[in-house]
Amino acid sequence: MKSWLKRESVLVIAAGAALLSMLFVPPDEAYLGYGNRSVLILLFCLMAVVAGFREAGVLEWLSRKAVETAGDTRSLCRLLVLLCFFSSMLVTNDVALLTFVPFAVLTLSVANHTELLIWTVVFQTIGANLGSMLTPVGNPQNLFLYAYYEMQAGDFFRVTLPVTAVSLILLLLVSRLVPKERLEITEGGAITVHKGRAALFAVGFLVSLFAVFRVIPDWAAFLGVLALVLLIDRKLLLRVDYSLLLTFVFFFLFVGNLARIPAISDFLSRFIEGRELLSGILASQVLSNVPAAALLAPFTERGTALVAGTNLGGLGTLIASMASLISYKIYGAFTAADKKKYLLVFTLWNLAFLAVLIVFTLAAGGALHFF
Repeated sequence: MKSWLKRESVLVIAAGAALLSMLFVPPDEAYLGYGNRSVLILLFCLMAVVAGFREAGVLEWLSRKAVETAGDTRSLCRLLVLLCFFSSMLVTNDVALLTFVPFAVLTLSVANHTELLIWTVVFQTIGANLGSMLTPVGNPQNLFLYAYYEMQAGDFFRVTLPVTAVSLILLLLVSRLVPKERLEITEGGAITVHKGRAALFAVGFLVSLFAVFRVIPDWAAFLGVLALVLLIDRKLLLRVDYSLLLTFVFFFLFVGNLARIPAISDFLSRFIEGRELLSGILASQVLSNVPAAALLAPFTERGTALVAGTNLGGLGTLIASMASLISYKIYGAFTAADKKKYLLVFTLWNLAFLAVLIVFTLAAGGALHFF
């Protein structure tokens, strides 16, 4: 139980907050209007499809091919970071880190360059959190905000594209700090890719994307992906992160109840209005950016500013993004892990990136009509 509580601390906090709010707003018919069905459906579809890709060997094959192109330590570390940066745009920051951080640990161990592991994992995490900013499907808070505000794709990308581009430049510049040494990687075993399954899940992924951009109804995507999983491998249903879905349900309840408490509703409305960027960043540092987005959204109409705030808010503390906890847990399982050094390096670089990107966002916000 203690282990489960640590692993699912965000879910427990969300459940506790929801139950506490029920003391002030007893359950009634209005509860049925709290949830955002589209967010839950689309999260389920994307997690199921990505699990299918992993089982088919696609992600492992792609990572192996990418690493084979590296000839030195700097190129390898840059590749490992960029894999997280670009893949997170489509498979979410959580999945990108779950896939490529263990691979980084293995690869750098085989190459006898574990001294680069902390730097690499820290920047894989930063890269995944920033790369996932670009698209509505890159992370859960984007998916939520995109659906909640019924955003147009053009409005969304106008905010995320410039910041993501600057983030990429920063990552490339910082990668030059890695020493450039000749790399020799021991060949691993052959990777089998089930091409038929991969093709079918590619179709499922496209169906999910069509639903995200409202080309087809969300329920149609749900039925299609569910049928695909039941047809190919029912065990994939066990790979879906239901705790994340439940976390959203509990926060929907909590936020919905808060909005019905006049004193709290009035305070949040007055504080957040005009301070969406700052509110998103600060709330993310203590709640993490996913629940921060769910908490703040009902109190402002400036959704694009909240997108920027909660995405930048993923930088900073270890709990600012739930994806960051994934990297920390994976690195912590490494036999020679230095957790104190990792936390120091992680915090310093996250704060540095956060400061630079806040300055850029504020400076360019007016010119690019971010908000």
